[in-house]
Amino acid sequence: MISELFEQRFAVARPPAWMPALLLCATILFQVQPAWAAGTAAGTVIDNTAQVDFDISGTNVTLISNTVSITVDERIDVVVTLQSPQLLVNAGAVDRSLLFTVSNTGNGNEVFRLALDSNLGGDDFDPVPSVPAIYFDSDASGDFSLGDVAYTPGTNDPQLAADESIGILLVNGIPASAVNGDIGRSELAATSVSGTGAPGDVFANQGDGGVDAVIGTTGGSAANTGAYVIGDVVINIVKTVAVADPFGGTESVPGATLTYTVTVEVTNTGTAVGSVFTDPVPTNTSYVTASISLNGGGLTDATDADSGELDVSGVPTVVIRLGDLTQADGVQTVSFQVTID
Repeated sequence: MISELFEQRFAVARPPAWMPALLLCATILFQVQPAWAAGTAAGTVIDNTAQVDFDISGTNVTLISNTVSITVDERIDVVVTLQSPQLLVNAGAVDRSLLFTVSNTGNGNEVFRLALDSNLGGDDFDPVPSVPAIYFDSDASGDFSLGDVAYTPGTNDPQLAADESIGILLVNGIPASAVNGDIGRSELAATSVSGTGAPGDVFANQGDGGVDAVIGTTGGSAANTGAYVIGDVVINIVKTVAVADPFGGTESVPGATLTYTVTVEVTNTGTAVGSVFTDPVPTNTSYVTASISLNGGGLTDATDADSGELDVSGVPTVVIRLGDLTQADGVQTVSFQVTID
């Protein structure tokens, strides 16, 4: 059949007997096998066409193979990340929120079902879920507020594009019986609606555009846990970072300077006795000499008469002794700089 097609197309004498074998080898050599699509979007079509060039009786001939096409399957993966530090709360407090992000780390659009579990073992008390207890951080404030939309399973399950993330709040009350130092934990889980299972499991036709969906390394589900800590002193800690690259921009490239700013504030009538601020210098960065400041005033890196230092006895760590803090002391602002290696 290949020889007949060849004669019809090129109108030359019948090729030698070895020609069909050559074409068969070319087909095998250039055939594309399906591959894991690490970052390629689900539904992407990958085409491949081969060609063979040769001479027949002094005439150059190019023969084009058939085109082999594969469609990239959808990989299902999800990550849940805790954004809140341990949250210091009073016994009996209501509507205290923990912030998480749910990230679609697969390569296609995916819908996720969310669930809360505040009845975990190994802690001192069980937070009491509010009704409802899961909210979208609709106003991106990082805390529960009137503008946040409640989540209803099966009704407004979040649909995330590949690499898209969304902020989720777990809202709990604190039992009045909890005492200072007690810890209570609350967990957020996100599960793919398309399916879960062992990495490599296939859900036929469940991906974007009807392609197969393949379970990735996370199994199609993920969870993370936040914690409430009981204390009669409530302290808010907020950390931000500003980037200045060597070219006058704000890109996080090697050589860029990162300025970390942390605010510490007592927000009730208690006293935080002997408060000490510590912040390890991040991996893959180098501390900028003499960059520590407290409330706008510079502090030395050495252990001396002022309240701050760079502790290099282990992992380099910024240390500032804030002392006894009350609400009357207002916001304490700490800053220091590092450069990206």
